[in-house]
Amino acid sequence: MRLPPGKAAELFRPYEQHGSDRSGLGLGLAITRKSISASGGEVRVRDIPGTGCLFVIELPRLNDHLI
Repeated sequence: MRLPPGKAAELFRPYEQHGSDRSGLGLGLAITRKSISASGGEVRVRDIPGTGCLFVIELPRLNDHLI
């Protein structure tokens, strides 16, 4: 399935399902985004035509003095 332009944000909405497999609740990416955001990070998605989607998670680096 190809991700239409401008539709990436919809993937992170609760209960969204865009694939043919409807076995889940559509909460996984919504929970992922909220937990990463709560940690000060960010999650992004990029469509790779003919392959699927690439999800990138960026988290802030832990300060050395906190270790």
